[in-house]
Amino acid sequence: MKNFFNKIYTFYCKISNLVFYILLCCLVAVSIFLTLEIQEKKLEKARIEALKAKAPEVVVEEKTLSDSPIYNKLLQMGVGVKETDAIVKKLDTIMYTRKLRGQDKYLISLDKAGNFKIIVVSRDLTHYYVAKIKEEYVAGIIDQDIKSERKNASGTIQSSLFASMQSSGMEIPLILALTDVFSWNIDFNTETRNGDEYAVVWEEDSTSKGGVVGQTILAAKYKGAQTGTNYAFAFNGDFYDESGKMSKRLFLKSPIAFANFRITSRFTKSRMHPILRISRPHLGIDYAAPVGTPIQSIADGTVKFSGWKGGFGNYVEIAHANGYITTYGHLKSISAKNGARIRQGGTVGYLGSSGLSTGPHLDFRIKENGKFIDFLRIKNRNSAISEIPKEQMEEFYKVRDGYKKILDGETK
Repeated sequence: MKNFFNKIYTFYCKISNLVFYILLCCLVAVSIFLTLEIQEKKLEKARIEALKAKAPEVVVEEKTLSDSPIYNKLLQMGVGVKETDAIVKKLDTIMYTRKLRGQDKYLISLDKAGNFKIIVVSRDLTHYYVAKIKEEYVAGIIDQDIKSERKNASGTIQSSLFASMQSSGMEIPLILALTDVFSWNIDFNTETRNGDEYAVVWEEDSTSKGGVVGQTILAAKYKGAQTGTNYAFAFNGDFYDESGKMSKRLFLKSPIAFANFRITSRFTKSRMHPILRISRPHLGIDYAAPVGTPIQSIADGTVKFSGWKGGFGNYVEIAHANGYITTYGHLKSISAKNGARIRQGGTVGYLGSSGLSTGPHLDFRIKENGKFIDFLRIKNRNSAISEIPKEQMEEFYKVRDGYKKILDGETK
């Protein structure tokens, strides 16, 4: 019996030692695992810190040409003269940098160490870039996708021209373009009435994101109690009426483009002068409008006088074809210079109240062969300057008839 207990004790000791060794091995394994895990985390953290230390911080400057020329800006940012020359020379291979405009934008990017990375020049809808890749300069052009779509709108004047046209989906630039199309036929400041009808067809260019970048009128119609029915069809770069005669005429309908103005005094042989308090002729038309309103030449011509002229204040006189002379008085400031050629619609100056004047207005006069005449009476007698050549009339009629159906509401 004693031997039996001795055997059991011996076996227990062996088992205890085995368990002890197994537990010891497990403990060692766990310790090694935890140690390795801690070391791996430390190594990972060290790698991240190393990458952060190596990653260059990007320096970006975004400017317009009016802020600073590209060449100067590169030098200001620390790019060397030799490298700046190379960058601009590379940029010149894809665009003519000397013809950049003040509103054109550019972006320059350098790394933290001041090394040049890329320049991007944005002009209209095109991006030109020069990038430095493995010590070489690479240039390229990226064009933004443009979608063209034909649109049309129509309506009736209810309260004001602007409000009525905007309610039909037309934006302000398009409304102004429409008034320009008819500026030889209609004075939108004095001849529009409630109940007048309008219609317009235009081509609209937009980006993939829906931003409108251009609107070009293809055809237009204005029908009014005072104006009658007027059509304009775009053909070969100009606008023509139904019969193929050019809408552009010798005189514009007004020396002030479409704006909020009113006629305060008309052509008369006898009028009480508001300052001198004597009765004398008023051989022109007074247009009242806000100070600074642009004043336009009603026809092509040559500036014969530009400067101060007594009671007329700042004054401009322009000679036109067929013996006509127009004068513009009481200007705030003058743009037209003595002896200069000025185009129809070109800016003469800006409305003011200089000279003998009771308030901001334009004193506009016109002479025919040396004699003052009433502009409001003669402006409707203008004749078309030119018409479409006979050999192109058939093509014009096809264009006209297609748009006329849309303008008259016969089709979309």
